[in-house]
Amino acid sequence: MNETKRKKYDTGLLFLLVSFGGVLLFYLWPFMVSLWFAFTDSPARGNFAGIDNFTGLFHNKAYLLGLKNTIAFIGMSVPLGMLLSLLVAILILRNGRRKELFVLLFLIPLVIPSGSTIFFWKALFLDDGYLNGILISLGFGRVRWLETSAVRYVFLLIFVWKNLGYNMVLFLAGLHNIPREQYEAASVDGSGPVTTFLQITLPGLSPTLVLTAIMSVINSFKVFKEIYLITGNYPHESIYMLQHFMNNMFYSLNYQKLSAATCILVMTITMAVLLLLRLERGGEE
Repeated sequence: MNETKRKKYDTGLLFLLVSFGGVLLFYLWPFMVSLWFAFTDSPARGNFAGIDNFTGLFHNKAYLLGLKNTIAFIGMSVPLGMLLSLLVAILILRNGRRKELFVLLFLIPLVIPSGSTIFFWKALFLDDGYLNGILISLGFGRVRWLETSAVRYVFLLIFVWKNLGYNMVLFLAGLHNIPREQYEAASVDGSGPVTTFLQITLPGLSPTLVLTAIMSVINSFKVFKEIYLITGNYPHESIYMLQHFMNNMFYSLNYQKLSAATCILVMTITMAVLLLLRLERGGEE
């Protein structure tokens, strides 16, 4: 190895060490501390409590409610968001004209800060908001959007609105990677649009579907910012999420339960991601 290559190698290694140090200091070390807290009776005493904190969570009504609502929200938001994003991506790809304009319009929600959109959503869905004003003018009754189970669909709308553009870009990239020759061959063979979609488009989008599913699950947790800013610490029970439970445990200084809940969440997400990646590899084989 000559001197020039050695200097480049040393410089690259230095940058990697700095990045690894940041990950170790700000991610791995705090997680290890949280993992230790999860097995203690309290951070102050530090007595080993075994798995009591973990078993206690599954007897905690607030935690079980948050777990149920989080699973329900992910189960609704992720498939709906992916389906709409794929549909929009296909429509944009078929419409060659003004494609860049449509992509830009759908990406706008990504660059708008969450705090700035809160005023709009509140003005739209409050009891005396614009939406209720329209309903009343049409002869319908007032709907308490943020104080009934309807609030779940409000945040489902917010999630789809915010993440549709991001998923759409991923699907556009995946659709561009499918060879045009396959579609031409299917057309010659007389395949219809449904058969072409099931036999060519979906298999070709397999890696993109897995990536989009993973990112959608991660982004479904990020919608907590909007939920918290609109509804506060104690929202309607249908939208009480795991993040609410963790947030309340933090304010009550119950770090051992907070750490246990965090560890369960991290392990669950990790296992789900590994399962999706395994399914993708199995599909390719």
